[in-house]
Amino acid sequence: MEQQKLRELLDTLHQELEQVDSIDDTTEAVLSNLRSDMQRLLNEKAGAIHEDASLMERMNGALDHFEEGHPKLSLTLQLLLESLAKMGF
Repeated sequence: MEQQKLRELLDTLHQELEQVDSIDDTTEAVLSNLRSDMQRLLNEKAGAIHEDASLMERMNGALDHFEEGHPKLSLTLQLLLESLAKMGF
């Protein structure tokens, strides 16, 4: 069940990322990292992701980056982080 919810949140986040229109160099880097991290979440085994402590740090950093200018994206990212926390990440 958690895996299905995670996939749904990742799909929603991907759709939100595609709608970001104001991109500076920092935002571009944050978006690139988020896309890479999302792909890893979908493709890798959970154990490999658990070993990557910087994943959650990058996602929290992305949340901070988008919080003011992209509230819908921030909300989706927050839900994803909460779901990952429930799964033990």
